[in-house]
Amino acid sequence: MIEPSAFEQMVHEAIASVPKALQQKIENVVFVIEEDSRPPRWRERGIVVRQYLLGLYQGVPLTKRGINYSLVPPDKITIFQRPIEELGNTPAGVRTLVHEVVHHEIAHYFGFDETAVRRMEKSRALRKKQRGI
Repeated sequence: MIEPSAFEQMVHEAIASVPKALQQKIENVVFVIEEDSRPPRWRERGIVVRQYLLGLYQGVPLTKRGINYSLVPPDKITIFQRPIEELGNTPAGVRTLVHEVVHHEIAHYFGFDETAVRRMEKSRALRKKQRGI
């Protein structure tokens, strides 16, 4: 098991790796790390791999906010440590998976649905493969 502080650092690094232009548009969002996951509730969009809930975005995506959107609690992105560690297997695998999950949930914040996020992830993986990364 990775120490909670080391896992938290991985999450911070993943957030910092988001392009600056997008980082500047992220506001009123709290990132939370929970040790274990739970089944997603109705209407919750999360990244689920092999029945593991890895991350969860809760809030109103930017594309759904209207003119009266104000005085609301922060949106919440939860990253679940144990399932990510189990699927990541190694520290490097965990780091990679943390980056993928954080970016996935941030995409939901920007209003992308699950299909669009998965399409972007496949495209990014293909570009990495073509560059030999």
